[in-house]
Amino acid sequence: MFKYFIGCSLGLICFFSCAQPKKSRYTIGFSQCLMSDNWRKDMVQGMKRELSFYPDIAMEMKVANGDTKKQNQQIKEFIRQKVDLLIVSANEKEAHTSLIEEAYSSGIPVIILDRRISSTQYTAFVGAENYLVGQNAGIYANTLLKGKGTVLEISAAPTTSPSIDRHRGFIQALKTYAGIHYSGILWQTDTFDSTVTNYLKANPQIDLIYSHYDRLALRISKISADLGIRKRIKIIGVDGLPGQNEGLELVKKGLIDATILYPTGGEEAIQTAVKILHKQPFSKENALFTTVVNPDNVNIMLAQYQKMGEQQRAIERQTTKLLDLNQIYSSQRQALTIVVALLTLVVVFGAVLLLLLREKQQSNKLLAKQNEEIERISGQARQATEDKMRFYSYISHEFKTPLSLILAPTEDLLHRKSYDSKETKRVLELTRKNANRLLKLVDQILDLRRIDAGKIELRSAPHDLVHFIQQIIDDFSYKAQNQQIDLQFIHAFAELPYRFDAEKLDKVVFNLLSNAFKYTAAGGFIHVTLLRSVNHIQIVVADNGIGMEPNDKAHAFDLYYRGNQSSSLGAGLGLALSQEFVQLHQGDIALESEKGKGTTFTITLPYSPQLAGSELLPVPAFSHLIELEKPFSDVSSSSSVEGSLEQSVVIIEDNQDLLSFLQSRFAPTYRTLTAETAEKGWDFVLQNIPDIIISDVTLPGQDGIWLTQRVKEDFRTSHIPVILLTAKGQLEHQIEGTVAGADAYIPKPFNQQLLEEKVKNLLGNRDRMRRRFSNEITNPQQVPAKERKFLLDFELLIEKHIHSGQLSVENLSRDLGMSRVQLYRKITALTNKNVNEYIAEYRIKKAKDLLGDRTKNISEIAYELGFKDPAYFTTFFRQKAGQTPSEWRNT
Repeated sequence: MFKYFIGCSLGLICFFSCAQPKKSRYTIGFSQCLMSDNWRKDMVQGMKRELSFYPDIAMEMKVANGDTKKQNQQIKEFIRQKVDLLIVSANEKEAHTSLIEEAYSSGIPVIILDRRISSTQYTAFVGAENYLVGQNAGIYANTLLKGKGTVLEISAAPTTSPSIDRHRGFIQALKTYAGIHYSGILWQTDTFDSTVTNYLKANPQIDLIYSHYDRLALRISKISADLGIRKRIKIIGVDGLPGQNEGLELVKKGLIDATILYPTGGEEAIQTAVKILHKQPFSKENALFTTVVNPDNVNIMLAQYQKMGEQQRAIERQTTKLLDLNQIYSSQRQALTIVVALLTLVVVFGAVLLLLLREKQQSNKLLAKQNEEIERISGQARQATEDKMRFYSYISHEFKTPLSLILAPTEDLLHRKSYDSKETKRVLELTRKNANRLLKLVDQILDLRRIDAGKIELRSAPHDLVHFIQQIIDDFSYKAQNQQIDLQFIHAFAELPYRFDAEKLDKVVFNLLSNAFKYTAAGGFIHVTLLRSVNHIQIVVADNGIGMEPNDKAHAFDLYYRGNQSSSLGAGLGLALSQEFVQLHQGDIALESEKGKGTTFTITLPYSPQLAGSELLPVPAFSHLIELEKPFSDVSSSSSVEGSLEQSVVIIEDNQDLLSFLQSRFAPTYRTLTAETAEKGWDFVLQNIPDIIISDVTLPGQDGIWLTQRVKEDFRTSHIPVILLTAKGQLEHQIEGTVAGADAYIPKPFNQQLLEEKVKNLLGNRDRMRRRFSNEITNPQQVPAKERKFLLDFELLIEKHIHSGQLSVENLSRDLGMSRVQLYRKITALTNKNVNEYIAEYRIKKAKDLLGDRTKNISEIAYELGFKDPAYFTTFFRQKAGQTPSEWRNT
């Protein structure tokens, strides 16, 4: 009986051990047209990395090596295999369409990767839009050539969809630039080098070459270098891969001038495939991001690729750990099955069962802890990735405004034929000020990096805390006097010995005082109080400045948080760094603030009486860069520059230095009004109806996009051109500004000469439009569509008041809901005529129409046109038409 029992037990154990359900498995068939270049290899590597997260999915890849017939045969093989999903990167646009439609119709989900086909019968598309790639190349070609030059296009094969779409987008973009001449397109052949060489010799007018691939761009660079024309010819490539002899390295080395980023889409294709296979929601069209990479942003792109590589390696290490833990989990689950089988059969072994159960419980606890640890590590990895991406975005944004204040004045100074020593000194002071801002930001970043890496240590020493704080406050005394702020250090100690790291605590106190001065108006107070209890020391920095909103207060110590304040460079780092330094001292920093009532920071540090006999060390002297609130120029930032200048400009920018610089550049040529917020700028626009508006996008309160929409939607101001300046230079932000109605979108750091030329061109175009329509003013169809309704309404009001005998500028402006000045400026801006001239022109045209009706005499026509005296009508008509009404009727 016992042997039978043992045999049954072992049999059941074997059954439960071997009868584990197998996981469902999906097979993806991948038809790849080529594998001869690094771009394709990078695509496949990305797919493999993404597949590593899904062990239940296998991928089989077939490579056609550029052979269209071979690829069609491979697609047929995948259809016969009835793969769960098919991914196709087509060699040619037309040749594979029917087979892909056949697979789609048979129920196999199909993802088109990178290259489109001539059909929409597929499940999803993943890839960058080649048409947009070509369009970006055309737009940037115009930028490189400054609107004038001859371009040559180079491609690999005329039948592939990338070549077709990139060419089409490039040509479409060039059509909008009258000064750009398209020379033609050359295709890659066996004699490519000699063909390009001969063509460049025969066409020395070529200024720019657009290559569909970076590898061709490299060959073109070598050819142009051999011909001695590389410095003259601009070269644009496509792909933007990192690595040796790839696009990013070529741009960095100056072998080509730019490359259009063309992501491979490998990871995105697998992500979409997983959603399809797991019956999750997905998008049919998955267009990948593309942009221009040039010497200005190539280092950022390379740094991002390096960081992403490090993060990917970290993810792979975590994946390996997860697989190991999953194996442990599987083995433990198998052990649990055996225990369950033994429990059902071996009741007599209760003691053994109890022991096994306890062991299993311990194993489960260990496994749960391990799972929690995995979740924690994964969460940390995700958070680290998000923090790094936010870091790059923050740094690029924060660097652009001070860089604008360095580059724009410097370039403006370099373009001058003569130099004024006073102006040169101002430019150098502005450059130094913003360079120091960048240096401060870099120092803060390095401090945070050392803290994050655990490489920063406290170097505590005994010092007199009273003398230490007094030194810092003394450095601010001149600034306090200059800004009429009551700065006091309140304490009850002649001396307070304390052991601390002077360098780090100096940065904390200095940062809190800098913030207090930044947000405290003239006539306010800043008080620093030093307190001591039995176990603690407190340093309190209080002001009666603008205070904080509740949301800003809750996030004040969050890294890079800026809220809605128009804060200066590095504000998002200072408080976070201060908190880290205080915590290194085993202390705490607290915040109390209320909007409009001020802010109080309280630093609490642990305290114990100094050991007897300890000798106090001298307080180190630290260099503090304290900037006085002095803008670049002395012009007022809230009032118009007086003078006889005809054209006016409203400039809106929250950075006082940049605002003052722009005002100083435009004041000699235009009447200028400046504002630091969009709301105030809008008030100036309504009050003055300027000729042009220059505005930053990122402003406190409402932003520049809001202002642009208000200007373009209001019929009083819709004719005014708007130029947007912004640190957000990505394509999606430019599209947002264009949709809002902006006439130009200039990224920071910007070229001052370019900005001034943009202003001249926009005003020149509007002036030409006014001259063009000045003789057509009674034909609203000749006026731009946005202003057509306004002129039609205006002429209807003239017609109404002519008949009623109450035609006056006052009545017209009242009926239109405008002031008299606004109406005059609007009509003059659109027609190059004032309101009275416009009315006179309308009356003359109306009179000529009525004179054509011979049933009416001259007096009737005069009264119908609102003239009380027919004789005055005759005089008015002769002055305007050169003939009397009777003479005109009889001609």
